[in-house]
Amino acid sequence: MTGLELQLLAGAYAVSRLSPDEPLPDWARGELQALIRTPDELSIVSTADSVPESVRSEPGWRVLRVAGPLDFSLVGILATLTGALARADIAVFSLSTFDTDYLLVRECDLERALRALESDGHRITPASDARPGQGGK
Repeated sequence: MTGLELQLLAGAYAVSRLSPDEPLPDWARGELQALIRTPDELSIVSTADSVPESVRSEPGWRVLRVAGPLDFSLVGILATLTGALARADIAVFSLSTFDTDYLLVRECDLERALRALESDGHRITPASDARPGQGGK
């Protein structure tokens, strides 16, 4: 598979957990919002600053979006990206939508993740605060 184009979303995100019977929260915000209900939990991905302190949460994630839309017949998109990150010993949290895929990497691993993906032939389109210490807000 040839190199993919990814966009780094601005800001830090959190992955939160509520009990499965909780109503959908009105506090979830961000360019990416994901709410996934299973019999065991309600998982939420949203901007870290939108999560109330009382909610069980893992903050400190950055989001990479695969440029899409992607055709459903494409095979190996996530495997290609997660393989590059696995070789660099970087954990990932992934999500898929109708149009594309999203990878969340810990903020502390962001620079290594970007280098690993770029050295594997992928292109990163930086957001205004894409790389710590390189402009932005």
